[in-house]
Amino acid sequence: MDRPTQPDAGALTQLASAARECTACELYKDATQTVFGEGAPDARLVLVGEQPGDAEDVQGRPFVGPAGGVLDRALTAAGIDRETVYVTNAVKHFRFVQRGKRRIHAKPGREHIEACHPWLAKELAQVRPEIVVALGATAVQALLGSKYRVMRDRGALIPFGDLDALITIHPSAVLRMPPEDRDKGFGGLVADLTIAAQAIGS
Repeated sequence: MDRPTQPDAGALTQLASAARECTACELYKDATQTVFGEGAPDARLVLVGEQPGDAEDVQGRPFVGPAGGVLDRALTAAGIDRETVYVTNAVKHFRFVQRGKRRIHAKPGREHIEACHPWLAKELAQVRPEIVVALGATAVQALLGSKYRVMRDRGALIPFGDLDALITIHPSAVLRMPPEDRDKGFGGLVADLTIAAQAIGS
């Protein structure tokens, strides 16, 4: 992929600042804050998840909770340094249901994905990666539309505009698996990420 000029880190910072004021859907009312993407502004690999979780909403950073721990281990196992990638989410605010003192994850709706899509598109336009990895069904829908399915289409490079996309499971899916299945699920995630790593020569 031709990258004649260096991405502008300042432009990403400005995007993140603008996103903090976003009121395009109702999720901003209950979330603690907007959780924008972060990472290398010149990343050759961008990873897109679903939405911030409870820990991410509190800390204001993507993939810092339990699913982030799984992702970090999977990236390491695939030979990818997290410092060299850019991580973000299809939806920038935490959608949840309050149960007592706990905030329980609630899947974003189509309207939330569509409201946040301009931010995701601008992130990709600024970073200009070679490969974007869709982590789970919401990211797949946000990036590729409804014709793709995670389990059917995972692990293969898919032409996506000027770059390639790769579909895999969300790291949280590993955490939801029965204990006896988690090693296999984690191994599948690593195998998919390894395809992306090999494609960029990581």
